[in-house]
Amino acid sequence: MNSVDWDQELKKYQDVIASGTKSRKIKAMVTLARCSKHAPEHVLARTIPILTEILGHNVSNNSASSLQEAAAYCLKCIACRGGGELAVEIGGHGATHSLMRLLPHSDGSMQKVLIKCLLVIVSFCNASRAVVVTNGGVEMIIGLLSSCTNDTRRYLLEILSVLALRRDVRKALNRLRALHYVVEAASFGTMMSRERACQALGLLGVTRQTRRILVELGAIPVLVTLFHDGDHTTKLVAGNSLGVISAHVDYIRLVAEAGAIPLYAELLEGPDPSGKEIAEDVFCILAVAEANAVEIAGHLVRILREGDDEAKASAADVMWDLSGYKHSMSIVRESGAIPILVELLESGSEDVKVNVSGAFAQLSYDGTDRMALAEAGVISVLIDMMNDVDEVEELRDNAAEALVNFYDDPLYHDRVAGEINITSFRNIQNRLVHIRASNEHMARSLRRMSVEQLTWNTDLV
Repeated sequence: MNSVDWDQELKKYQDVIASGTKSRKIKAMVTLARCSKHAPEHVLARTIPILTEILGHNVSNNSASSLQEAAAYCLKCIACRGGGELAVEIGGHGATHSLMRLLPHSDGSMQKVLIKCLLVIVSFCNASRAVVVTNGGVEMIIGLLSSCTNDTRRYLLEILSVLALRRDVRKALNRLRALHYVVEAASFGTMMSRERACQALGLLGVTRQTRRILVELGAIPVLVTLFHDGDHTTKLVAGNSLGVISAHVDYIRLVAEAGAIPLYAELLEGPDPSGKEIAEDVFCILAVAEANAVEIAGHLVRILREGDDEAKASAADVMWDLSGYKHSMSIVRESGAIPILVELLESGSEDVKVNVSGAFAQLSYDGTDRMALAEAGVISVLIDMMNDVDEVEELRDNAAEALVNFYDDPLYHDRVAGEINITSFRNIQNRLVHIRASNEHMARSLRRMSVEQLTWNTDLV
């Protein structure tokens, strides 16, 4: 192919299209399609106006139809080249309008070629997506899907997954009661297309009513499968979308039962900071259910033992959040995490120490947890942390907050009292008194709010 004179070949092609017979024209376009993998992109670009003109012929005889099919096939092959620039150029020459006009009246191989050509163009060209959407394309795709049972269905679903990333399309899908096609698109086709559909499900699931519909349509197991089978990027998208779907008390058990918790644990251990953030956020949602919190705590303990510093910091951060849940206090204690956390408070990285100290500050508000912490030897470690002027301020504040709770407990008052006559401890003790008083005042104010006030603002109910 390196020795081909592409300019000469282009001239031959142009001559055939200008004056050749129908069969020669079709043969020339098929040859061009075959050579499109190797021909220079600037040569291919010069064929686009010719091909889009053939595609746009407004005639209905069989001769024109076969030429249009060959042109669509050739355009599809050209659009696949490069990073999408040629697809954008094809759309700019009006190919999308022509495909939209031809599709409703096509069938068989012609229909399949037109759909595949449209798929490639809309995958790369945002302007072409707008053309499809504003010219009844969503309704047309849904209509074709409702009657399509052959392998063309896959390409229609992939087109829909691209379009569903647009807000107006998602609203239309809701209105047309066609959300089941998005769920199907997330479970069928190429991984890239399934990832797009997965992202669309997350965007759709933001509203409570649509979230319920998606759960009823089986979105949770579909997303968990993608979470399990996808590549790294797909796992992030699936994990995030699943987290959006799970943000309701009625669905958190379903997400856990589908096997999502170990997958989020993998994200938490992984190298991607965004993956860790997603896992932390979703774990805090799922842990609202006590059974989920038990399973999550088991994974966290393993990560605290075996993970790298970043994973341990993330796991400790989740422990910090979980320690604020009423039912999770005993779960953290019974998971065996406390001795491991005490060890990490002494030897972990700065981020790990800060998050562990935050968890201990939270746990120290409960008497039984204070006892478990004291038995694990945390008091002396916290005192050392608070007294160490080289430690970061947040770590020292967390240590002091925990020690305030030990100091106020008659069981541990004497053990702490001899070590805390320092200004920083007194300052934070006074600050905590003000914070607690403020919180109590807020609670009293909320209690004084009438039922009428609460029900008037439906967001508070």
